[in-house]
Amino acid sequence: MSVSRTMEDSCELDLVYVTERIIAVSFPSTANEENFRSNLREVAQMLKSKHGGNYLLFNLSERRPDITKLHAKVLEFGWPDLHTPALEKICSICKAMDTWLNADPHNVVVLHNKGNRGRIGVVIAAYMHYSNISASADQALDRFAMKRFYEDKIVPIGQPSQRRYVHYFSGLLSGSIKMNNKPLFLHHVIMHGIPNFESKGGCRPFLRIYQAMQPVYTSGIYNIPGDSQTSVCITIEPGLLLKGDILLKCYHKKFRSPSRDVIFRVQFHTCAIHDLGVVFGKEDLDDAFKDDRFPEYGKVEFVFSYGPEKIQGMEHLENGPSVSVDYNTSDPLIRWDSYDNFSGHRDDGMEDGNKQNTNSQSIGSISGGLEDQYTWPDTHWPSQS
Repeated sequence: MSVSRTMEDSCELDLVYVTERIIAVSFPSTANEENFRSNLREVAQMLKSKHGGNYLLFNLSERRPDITKLHAKVLEFGWPDLHTPALEKICSICKAMDTWLNADPHNVVVLHNKGNRGRIGVVIAAYMHYSNISASADQALDRFAMKRFYEDKIVPIGQPSQRRYVHYFSGLLSGSIKMNNKPLFLHHVIMHGIPNFESKGGCRPFLRIYQAMQPVYTSGIYNIPGDSQTSVCITIEPGLLLKGDILLKCYHKKFRSPSRDVIFRVQFHTCAIHDLGVVFGKEDLDDAFKDDRFPEYGKVEFVFSYGPEKIQGMEHLENGPSVSVDYNTSDPLIRWDSYDNFSGHRDDGMEDGNKQNTNSQSIGSISGGLEDQYTWPDTHWPSQS
């Protein structure tokens, strides 16, 4: 396929035919706005000339009126850059892709993204598993092409939580992951190995926990001097009821500056949690997995139970006398939410500029939704005994 010289010269656009009928169009978050708009028009002209009215564009990043104006058929499925979408949203995207591609042999899907290509990677990998469940043998080459694209272009830049959600999705489809319907209460988050976020070592961590991208908990600020501790335990009493898509974000509040850094971020879905003790190593933590300030041996442990009552026998988790806690969480820096109004914001690539859009559109019979986070319709998952 020939791409216009304008696109090639700008070095802003990455346009790939993953298969003959799935096209990935990606722009970096740092793309110059003028070039971005110019390339958007170029892409639209190319798609119309090559595919006419047979392409459906899936916008995986922020809503933009110019995208809607340039393309006749657009579905909005955006979510914050460097994050993973809700498990339900992954299911809805795959169902929408499958419905469109099966409606006409000439139909093609265009995955549009501005920011890290991990968003496209999640969709490609998920659809590879989705199409494998009911696909015919002649789609084997397409699955091979999707696998190669994912491994070559996405794995080196993807986030651990994005890979985790693809694993969840694949396991639920195949039946290798059984549904956990029990409520989970989070009591302790233990950081083994103290990151060095201050010049003298140590850090000042606090937690923000989100359920379905809505904040449900903010911890106090823990002050941990360097070399004073080998671990720190953040205790939540009574236990915090969690259900569905969970995001836990651990920040460092800088000592002499009114700003904060992300120590680690981790996303998981409670339906796939079957153990009351879950450990995420450094390689499993977004941001931290490539941050030298987080020790290589470091890990984060979650302690759950099936009720809100305090877990007996956990006294050994209490922190040493050198750890102090500031429970004044009224500071706007602590309360500041990274995800309100995602759809109205332009800074996809900025960690704290990311905003969450909880809306997605559907076409025809594409409803794709889950009645709730634990009742998965048979149209999406195989029945499990």
